[in-house]
Amino acid sequence: MSANSRLTIAAHALAWIGLYQRQGHEVATSEKIAASANTNPVVIRRLLGELRRAGLVESRRGAGAGWSLARELGSITLLDVYDAVEPGPLFAMHRTTPDQGCVVGHGIQPAMRGIYQDIEETLRRELARVTLEKVLEDVLAAPRRPL
Repeated sequence: MSANSRLTIAAHALAWIGLYQRQGHEVATSEKIAASANTNPVVIRRLLGELRRAGLVESRRGAGAGWSLARELGSITLLDVYDAVEPGPLFAMHRTTPDQGCVVGHGIQPAMRGIYQDIEETLRRELARVTLEKVLEDVLAAPRRPL
């Protein structure tokens, strides 16, 4: 089972756009963002589409096409990004109902549901504490390794 990187890549894209705009550029292309994230521009465009629907970015078509922030990085939290790109719960129950005649099959979902709810609440609280401004500050403060 592999970890999901959608939140990380979406935060990467937003921080990149924010920095790019601070450097005097109006819009960023998905190709440039994808090069930074070392992924396909289609992946970036899909994530940016979700971020646009959440009101975090705007897109421009035609000459000078690209993406820009709809809000300042300081007003966007990781929870905003998470909600935009991670629909649904963090953990899921069985795809089919376990054997209700089995003591474990009968009790596993109620037991796990409460645990998962507590984890989800903690995750959401922690993500709400961190702005994309803080993420960009940490990015810029990270020591660079020689290539």
